[in-house]
Amino acid sequence: MTTLTLDTPTPADAAALDAMAEASWRDTFAHFYKPEDLAAFLDENFGEDGRLRRDLANPAISWAVARADGAIAGYAKMVPPTLEQAGPADAQLAQLYVATDWHGRGVAHALMDWAMTTARTRRAPALLLTVFEENHRAIAFYAKYGFVHVGDYAFPVGRQIDRDLVMRLAL
Repeated sequence: MTTLTLDTPTPADAAALDAMAEASWRDTFAHFYKPEDLAAFLDENFGEDGRLRRDLANPAISWAVARADGAIAGYAKMVPPTLEQAGPADAQLAQLYVATDWHGRGVAHALMDWAMTTARTRRAPALLLTVFEENHRAIAFYAKYGFVHVGDYAFPVGRQIDRDLVMRLAL
């Protein structure tokens, strides 16, 4: 039986976390994009100079990494609220990624429970997130928790602009 644990990543986790996130993103979304848009997005977000590693070093961002027998199975990242639909005291879940091999095995639930607990501990009145309109599995997952669509967000992937749904959960 596999043991799932949550912890806070350290700089030593950067390469493994980055590789898991990029693979998860490719598996889920790559088929939606032209090669040049995909390459631009991946270059901006992953690798030694990517956003993920910069965010890992940012003390204003909170992380939880799910590990299954020591390997990274997923992660969640909370950021200060930036969405126009968010109030100043709200919490914002910027990412919840699960490695493809771990879909349907409780990782997403453990990470969402962490995000909700973190938001409640901060006394946030709501938790907000964005999700790509074509990511039906994630939309259904968030809806089961009670998140509702409250607006839209333009999400750039290279030169392509996607419609992300802004979803809100009253806490």
